[in-house]
Amino acid sequence: MTGHRPIAAGSPIVVKIGSSSLTRPEGGIDEQSVERTAEMIAESWRAGHPTVLVSSGAVAAGLPALGLSERPRDLPGLQVAASVGQTRLMERYTADFAKWGMIAGQVLLTKDILANRDQYLHARQALERMLDEGVVPIVNENDTVAVEELRLGDNDRLAAIVSHLIGAGLLLLLTDTPGLYSSDPRLADDAELLSAVRHTDEILDTVAGGSSGRFGSGGVATKVSAARMAAWSGLPTIIAEAGNAAAIGAAASGSSRGTWVEPHPSRLSARKLWIAFGLPASGTISIDAGAVCAVTEDGASLLAVGITTIDGDFGSGEAIEVFDGDGVLIAKGQVQVGAAKFLRAQERGELAGMIVVHRDQLVVLT
Repeated sequence: MTGHRPIAAGSPIVVKIGSSSLTRPEGGIDEQSVERTAEMIAESWRAGHPTVLVSSGAVAAGLPALGLSERPRDLPGLQVAASVGQTRLMERYTADFAKWGMIAGQVLLTKDILANRDQYLHARQALERMLDEGVVPIVNENDTVAVEELRLGDNDRLAAIVSHLIGAGLLLLLTDTPGLYSSDPRLADDAELLSAVRHTDEILDTVAGGSSGRFGSGGVATKVSAARMAAWSGLPTIIAEAGNAAAIGAAASGSSRGTWVEPHPSRLSARKLWIAFGLPASGTISIDAGAVCAVTEDGASLLAVGITTIDGDFGSGEAIEVFDGDGVLIAKGQVQVGAAKFLRAQERGELAGMIVVHRDQLVVLT
């Protein structure tokens, strides 16, 4: 592993910044932070890297206008705060990017949009066209209309998905710390900043226990998850400090002081990336040791005879997660045989030769 290195000239960058880095402790927009973020993005564009900003902060930005001092706990309250705050946040970004002669455009996404293959591709086309036209896409989850079953959950993962969509050269997650530490620096004096790690390193599981901020929904765990998602498209991730005005330029040039997460050496196809990270799972399947070997080592399709248990009423065309006998997630795929059909065939003893997930629709994640 070589660690920090510059990205290719002209490669797009996806930058995600969280609520705590954009808003005041009592809620409301921190105008200086937003202005600094816009300036960094503008400089990145001038350096030849079309840059997408995934920005949290809508809920926190709406709190003062609603007379609230903390994040609502109920869904309607969150939706109202997001509705009020998103307009204020975009108004601030629009004004700050205008200072640099740039136009910002709002892109609001939900899980159901990304789960639909056609809409997924339309979202990609829209983002690519914005970059071609020199428009800065500012992406957020559509918290005003997203109910729990339609939520992506956090903007770190959304940023990883956007990175897949536009074929970015780098995912940069900006946070309140200089990067990932070997342990919680607030509790351990010997905590060390991790300069570079592989996406498979066990230490990432150790550090992924951080909590979210007062106004945010993410944390260390979501950043680790996002970095691992990006890794499967061959995309490096850097986790760095939002308060550093040179953070984006340093990341692009390979001189960042943040944590570099080394990606997988080969990238998945665009369709398999969508199956892995755009299509929500509708059920789970456990398979025996022989099927694990066939899927992970031989590149075979998942046959019905290797399935030990299924969970969920999934239909043909829906996605399922595949686990081994120890409960370890090893793959995700789009089934061509639904749960009901599988159970009927199992009762009749007609599983032989049945393909449940074809290898072209199966993403091995080990």
